[in-house]
Amino acid sequence: MAKVACFQSRKAGLKRVSECSVGWNANFHEVPVPQVSTRVRPRVDRLDVIRSARTAVAATASLLIARLFKLPEAYRAAVTNMVVTQSTLGAALTISSQRFVGTALGAAMGALLATYFGSSITAFTAGVFVAGTICAALRLHRNAYRFAGITLAIVMLVSGAEPAVVLAVHRFIEVSIGIAVGLILTAWWPGPQPAAS
Repeated sequence: MAKVACFQSRKAGLKRVSECSVGWNANFHEVPVPQVSTRVRPRVDRLDVIRSARTAVAATASLLIARLFKLPEAYRAAVTNMVVTQSTLGAALTISSQRFVGTALGAAMGALLATYFGSSITAFTAGVFVAGTICAALRLHRNAYRFAGITLAIVMLVSGAEPAVVLAVHRFIEVSIGIAVGLILTAWWPGPQPAAS
């Protein structure tokens, strides 16, 4: 594109802004298009450092506790924990209860369906549908349904040497450890709140 002088209209006349590229308007006439700087200067403030430290401590504690119990997928405790510790205590309690109920429902349904039907696509489809209707009937938030579906899929579709019931119990314990550690840390070390403007 050709470079042309770009001007900005002012009350007292035109003022040169910068060099700009030539673009086209809706009537296919050439018009100057100002160049916009897309540089973003990285900035880390005190609150960012505190949030990062809280999350790192809590996720590591969850991982170590899950490993202490010799859970095969200990990383799930850390992942769940990061969801919880990124919130305020009130929000953490809400999302934690939804995740706990959803995980329990998904683990139970996944273990039951996988025990009797294996990883059948028909049984999986029915399980996801029934989990959704149960969550709706109990007036659970959609997050609970989301977590139920995720857990149901993991228990039913992840093939391993362990029976589905064992996988379901492990999944439930891993998530529960992550939730518990996240809630304890969020209550003990509340996240910093930005100053009101």
